Amino acid sequence: MTKRRRFLGQMAAIAGGQVLVALSGAGADEAFATSNVAAPSVDGTVIPSATSIVDRLGNVWTTRNGFVYKNGVKDKDSYNVSLLLWYGGMIYQRGTGGQFYVMTWANRWLPCRDPRTPMSVPSGAFYGINGHYDYALTPQQIIAALQALGCTSYRVGCVAVDAQLKPVIALADAFRQVGFTLLPLLNYGLRDGHGNLYASEHDAYIANRAGAAAVAKALAPHGITMYECGNELTRDRAIILDSRQAGTGPHDFNNTNWPILRGAIQGMIDGVKSVQPSAKCAVNFTVADIGASDLLWDGEQPDGSGGYRKMRWDITTWHNYQPYGDIFAIGIDGAGPGFNLPAYCKARYGVPFMITEWNAAPEESEQFRADYVKQKLQRFYAARKNEGIQAVMYYDLISGDQTFGIVMNDLAPIDPTHTAFSAFTASNADL
Repeated sequence: MTKRRRFLGQMAAIAGGQVLVALSGAGADEAFATSNVAAPSVDGTVIPSATSIVDRLGNVWTTRNGFVYKNGVKDKDSYNVSLLLWYGGMIYQRGTGGQFYVMTWANRWLPCRDPRTPMSVPSGAFYGINGHYDYALTPQQIIAALQALGCTSYRVGCVAVDAQLKPVIALADAFRQVGFTLLPLLNYGLRDGHGNLYASEHDAYIANRAGAAAVAKALAPHGITMYECGNELTRDRAIILDSRQAGTGPHDFNNTNWPILRGAIQGMIDGVKSVQPSAKCAVNFTVADIGASDLLWDGEQPDGSGGYRKMRWDITTWHNYQPYGDIFAIGIDGAGPGFNLPAYCKARYGVPFMITEWNAAPEESEQFRADYVKQKLQRFYAARKNEGIQAVMYYDLISGDQTFGIVMNDLAPIDPTHTAFSAFTASNADL
C-alpha cells in the first residue's frame, strides 16, 4: 500500500471517530474552557506553593498529609507525596524519596523523571526529510536537494535485499563526505514475506532479528550508527483495535496479537545490536500511542498482565500529521483535552525524541502547506532543547503528484512550501 493510501485510510478513520482532531491542541482548551468546568491551571503550577491544581477536564487536585486528592477523593495509590505538578497537560507527583510519577490516561501512576528538566541532544541533524531507496537520482543530486532545503538528515526505508541496500550504501558513503546523517528505517514488522501474521512472538522475533542483523552487517562499514526499528506497527490492523482511537490507553490494543508486535520490535533491536552493540536503535509510534509505548517499556500486555521483557530503545520516534493534532497538545482517546507528548516521552523514557514523519493532510492547498510548514518548524525549533527533540523529518522529498513532496521528480521546487521551509532553516541555525 502506498504512503498516501495508507495515510488517507488512517486519517479517514480518525476523522470519522468521536472528535479526536477537533479536540486536540487549542481546540481542546477552547472547548473545555467554554463548558461548565473551571479554567485549567497555568502550565507548571506546583503544590506547594499553590493550594490546588485544575486540569483540563476541570478536576481539582490537592494534597494533604502526603496524599493526593482528586475532587476531594483520596488517591489510593499515592503516599509520601512532597510535590504535585501540572505540566504539559498531565499531573505529576514527586515522593519524599525524589522519585517522580505521572498519572496516565489509564488512571495509573507510572514512574518517570521530572518533566521540567531539559534534555540535551546532539545538534547537527535537526532538520531532516524522508526519501526512498528507489529514487532515480544520484546521491549527489539528493545531497544538493537537501542542501537547498537546509536539511542535514535523511530517512530512508530498506530491508536486506541488494536492490534496496545498494542505493542506501551509496547514500551512506556520500553522506559521510558532507557530514550528513542517514537514518535507515528497518522495514520489517508483523508479517512474513507472504503477508501473513507471524504465528507467535518467537517467530516474529527470529525473522525480524535476522533481517535487522543483515541490514546492520551491510550498513555498519559505511558509517551508519542508528536505525529505526519498524514503521507505524502499533497502527497495524492486527494491533490497534479501533483506528479511530488515539492509543493513549492499554485497552486500545489487541491483547492476543500483542506478543507478535513485541517480538518483532525486540527482534529488530537485538538484530542490530548483535552486529553493532553501540548503534542507536529507535522505536516508532504514531498518533498518540503512548498506551503502546508504555506497554512495551514496562513489559506488559494490554490486559494488564506483566512480567515480560521490558523493552529499551535509544531514541523514541513519532509521526505527527496535521489530522492527528498538535503533538505538543495532542488529544486523548476519542475526545478530550491535549497533552504534550514529547514532554511525556522525555519524562517516561529519558531518551532523545525524533519526529520522523510530519506534514499537512494530502488534500490541503500548497499555500496551506507552506503556512503549516512555517508554523510547525517554529514550534519544533522552540521545543527542541527543552523536550529533547533531536530531529524533525518532513515527509517527503519528492512528489510526482504534488501530494506530500517538496520537490518534483526533476527536483524543481514546489512553492511556496519549498521557500517557506528553506527560509526557516536559513534563519534558524541548528546549534
